[in-house]
Amino acid sequence: MTKDFDVIEHAGNGQLNGVPWTLSSFSTVLHAIFAEGADYTKKSVESRLAVVEKLLGAKSLETVIQIQSEYAKTAYAAFVAQATKMGDLHSNLAKAAFKPAEQAIANMQGTK
Repeated sequence: MTKDFDVIEHAGNGQLNGVPWTLSSFSTVLHAIFAEGADYTKKSVESRLAVVEKLLGAKSLETVIQIQSEYAKTAYAAFVAQATKMGDLHSNLAKAAFKPAEQAIANMQGTK
């Protein structure tokens, strides 16, 4: 019984020792998510401004429709790529958030 208590106590201490590294990893991933979101927003605004400029210079209805169609295709492709990238970053964030729990379970099982 005392041995089991010692294992649990040691696992708790090991978990606390791993927290600073995990917080650093967590904040790094979180920073990457914010930076990626800001970058996507900047590119999206620039793209929209470019489309507006093209639309203002269009001479015919056919040209307007073509410009809008091209913009819709590229905007959709950019959105899908961004959603995939953000999904990967959020997955990494979840992994970083659960790292202390994984370490504590591994310590209690003695498989560290």
